[in-house]
Amino acid sequence: MNLTRKWDVYLIHHSHTDIGYTERQDKLTRYHVDFIKQAIDILNEIHKEENHPAKGFVWQCENHWQIKNFYKNADKAYIADFEKYVKSGEIGLSGNYLNMTDLVSADILNSRIKQAREYGDKIGVKIDSGMAADVNGFSWGYSEALFDNGVENFFSCLHSHHGMFPLYKKFMPFYWETPKGNKILVWNGEQYHYGNELLFAPHAASTYMTYDKIGADMKKDIVFKENNEETEKKELEILDERLGRLLENLEKDGYPSDMIPFMVSGCITDNAPPSAEIAKRVNKLNEIYNGKISFKMVTLTQFFSELKNRFKDIPTYRGDWNDWWADGVGSTADAVKIFMLGQRKYSLCKKLDTEGSLGKPELMEEAAENLMLYAEHTWGYSSSVSEPWESLVGELDFKKASYAINGNSAAAINLDTILAAKGEVSIKAFKPQEYKVINPHDFDLTATALIFVEFWEYLDGIDFSLDTPFEVYNLKTGEVLKSQIKRIARAFQIEVLVSLKSKEEMEIALRPTRQPKNGCVRIGSMVGAEGVLDISIKGEYPKFAQCIETDYFKLKFSEAYGLVSLIDKKTNKDLIAEDSEFAPFSGIYEVTDIKETACEERRRMGRNRKMPKTRRYESFLTDMHIVEHGDVYTAIELDYELEGTKFYSVFIKVYNDLPSINAMVRIHKESVWEPENLYIALPFTLGSDETKYIDKTGCIIRPGIDQLPGSNKEFYLLQNGVVLEDGTRSLMVACKDAPLVTFGNLEAKVIELCDSKDEDFNKETTFSWVLNNFWETNFKVDLGGFYEFAYSISVSDKITTEQAFKVLEAGNEGLIAFYI
Repeated sequence: MNLTRKWDVYLIHHSHTDIGYTERQDKLTRYHVDFIKQAIDILNEIHKEENHPAKGFVWQCENHWQIKNFYKNADKAYIADFEKYVKSGEIGLSGNYLNMTDLVSADILNSRIKQAREYGDKIGVKIDSGMAADVNGFSWGYSEALFDNGVENFFSCLHSHHGMFPLYKKFMPFYWETPKGNKILVWNGEQYHYGNELLFAPHAASTYMTYDKIGADMKKDIVFKENNEETEKKELEILDERLGRLLENLEKDGYPSDMIPFMVSGCITDNAPPSAEIAKRVNKLNEIYNGKISFKMVTLTQFFSELKNRFKDIPTYRGDWNDWWADGVGSTADAVKIFMLGQRKYSLCKKLDTEGSLGKPELMEEAAENLMLYAEHTWGYSSSVSEPWESLVGELDFKKASYAINGNSAAAINLDTILAAKGEVSIKAFKPQEYKVINPHDFDLTATALIFVEFWEYLDGIDFSLDTPFEVYNLKTGEVLKSQIKRIARAFQIEVLVSLKSKEEMEIALRPTRQPKNGCVRIGSMVGAEGVLDISIKGEYPKFAQCIETDYFKLKFSEAYGLVSLIDKKTNKDLIAEDSEFAPFSGIYEVTDIKETACEERRRMGRNRKMPKTRRYESFLTDMHIVEHGDVYTAIELDYELEGTKFYSVFIKVYNDLPSINAMVRIHKESVWEPENLYIALPFTLGSDETKYIDKTGCIIRPGIDQLPGSNKEFYLLQNGVVLEDGTRSLMVACKDAPLVTFGNLEAKVIELCDSKDEDFNKETTFSWVLNNFWETNFKVDLGGFYEFAYSISVSDKITTEQAFKVLEAGNEGLIAFYI
C-alpha cells in the first residue's frame, strides 16, 4: 500500500434482516433470536480468557425487532448477559425497527420506533443511533420519526442493485434536515456486505461490487481450493490489495478524513450468524499493519461518536430520500389492497376511540405489528422468479400476505368493538332499518355513506326489492336525504348523501313512501319506445353516454377513447391534459420478451423497469353505456380491450351534488413469466401554473423538488394520492388501492436523478403503476387474476396542501355507517 495517512478502519458486525428472502419468516424470527444468543456465547467465552484471540469482538443488533423477539424467547441468564454487554459497549442497539418500505403509515412507524426508545429508557441506555441495510431510500417523514424518538445518527448501507445512493457519492456523512427543520446525522455508506468483499470475515468472501481480476477468479470458483492455511494466506493477500486500492483512491479523491467504516457479516448471506473469526482477523491485522492502519470492531454509537470528532464541515441536505425498491408492492397488488384497508381501519380506530377506552389496546398492538411486518422490505423468496413453482416460493408468499391479513383482521375486530360501543348491532330477524352515520374526521364533511338492507328483509311488511318505494330520513329532524339504491351480491346497497360536522353522529332510517311507480305516457316525454334517453333537453343536464353534466362538472365521452373532457364549471377549465396520449383510467400494458432467462432479462434493465425492446400496448374502447342513474349519481361503464388482460372495464360514478367523481378499474390479468408492467392513466391537470404534491410516510413533498439531490424520481410510493394546486383551485386525485405512481414518459431511457429543482418534471402526467413483476429474484412473478382499483377526482377552491391531503385521507377512509 502506498498511503499518506494513518487510517482507522471501523467494522460494524451485524446480521442483515430479510424477513422471508432466505428462509421461512417464522424460521428467520428464531434465527435472529439465536444470533443474539450466539453473540452472547462468544462474548462469554472471550471473557473467560484474558488474552482470548477474539478479544475485541463487538456485535451490532441491526434493529429493535430482533431485540424484542430475543426478550420473548430468551431465559433470564441470556437477558442478563445481553444487558450487561449492551452497557459495556460490546453489543450495540439500533433505534431502527426494521428495514422498511414507504408503505407503512407514519402513525404505525412511529409506534414501532417508539418501542426501541422505551426499551432503552427501561434498561438505562440511550439509543441514539440506528441503521438500515439493503433498502434504497426512506420517506422524508422517516427522519422525523427517528428524531422524535431520540435517534440522532443513522447509518445507511444501501444496495445499489436496481437502485442508487443519493448525493452522487457514497462514503460520506451528511446532516439530513427533517420536514420540521430538525437534523439527524447520516452516514451514506457502501452496501452491507462490503466488509466481506474486503475479506474481513474469514471464509465469508464476496466480490459483489468489486470488479477486479480477483473477483473474476472468485466467480469462476478457482480461488479458495486448497486448505485452511492457504485460504487464510490468500484472503489476507486479497484484503491487502483491495483495502489498499480503496484507501489510496479515497486519498486521491480528497476524502476528508482518516477513518472509514465497513459493515461485515459472519457469512456471505442475508440473515447471517455472528462470527468470532472476524475479531481474530482484526487482531491479526493490527499485528500485521503495526499502527499504519488500525482496525477495530465498534457499535453504531461508538462509530458516530468518532465521526463527529473527526469530520468537519459536514453538509446539510433537505428533502425526500425516495426509495428505489418501493416497486415490490406492484407484484402483490391483492395483498397490498388488504394491507391498505387494514391500515385505514387502524386509523379509523384511533379517530373514533381517541382515549383508547372503547376498543382493545392489544388488538391495536397486534394490528400495528403485523402491518409493520408486511411493509418490511422483503417481497418474497430469493428464487421467486427463477423457480416460481417451488413450494417454498408459494409458502413464503402466503406467509407474507398473512401479515397484511392478520393486521387487517386485528384492526377490523377492534373497529367492530368500538362500533358496538357506539351502538352497532348484529343482524336479526325483523330488525328495523335504522342506522348511525359518523364523521370520524377532524373537519366538517359532505359525502355519501353506504347503508345496506339484507336481501331477506321486509320494510314495513313489504318484501324489499329495487322496486320498493322508500326514502331515507334523519331520525331526529325528519329531513329526507337524497339516496340511491343498487343490488349487490347479498344485499341492497343504498348510498346516502349527508352533511356532518367533525365527529358528528347522525341516526337515519328507511320508510316506505307507498307511492306506486306505475305511470302513463306524459306529453313531452323525450324517451323513445326503446327506452333510451339520448336527446338533450333544454334546461336539464344531459345524462347519456356522450355527456354527463352536474352543477360542478361537464364530462364528455368519445366512442374511440372514453372520457375525453372533464370541465370544471367553476373555472370552465378542462381538468384533462390537452396533450395526453391516454384517456383517464385507460390502461397501458408493457411486456418484455425473454431472450435469455427470466432472471437475466430483468437484471439487464438496471434502474429502468423496462428496456428499449419492451412492447407497449394501450387499451382501446369497445363499448360504453350508462348503467345507473338516480338522485345521487350517474354511472357509466367503459369496456376496453387491452393486451395482457382478458377483461378491462372502467366504472365511473359522477355525483350530482358533490364536486367529485369516482372510478373503479376492473381487470382480469393474464399470467405470464415475462417481465411486465400495467399502468392506469391519470392525466389530470390544473394547467401550466400547477404544482404537484404527493403524501408519503409522515410527509408531503413536491416530486422532483422536495428531494435529496441524486435521488430517485422514476416512481413513488404514496399514502393517499396526488394533489395539484394553481393558486385558486385544488385538484385531488385519490389512489385508494394502488399506491405506486410514476410521472412522465413511460419509455425506457437514460436515468436522470433528481436535482431538487425539476419543476418541469413536477408537472408531468401521472400514471398509477398497479402491476409489475420486474425484480429478478424475489418479486411475485405471477400477476394473473382479478383486480379492482379505486380512484376519485375532486376539486375545491384553494385550500392548504395539508387540508387537501386530509380530504384525500377522509375520502379513502370514508364515513362510518352501521345498523342500530
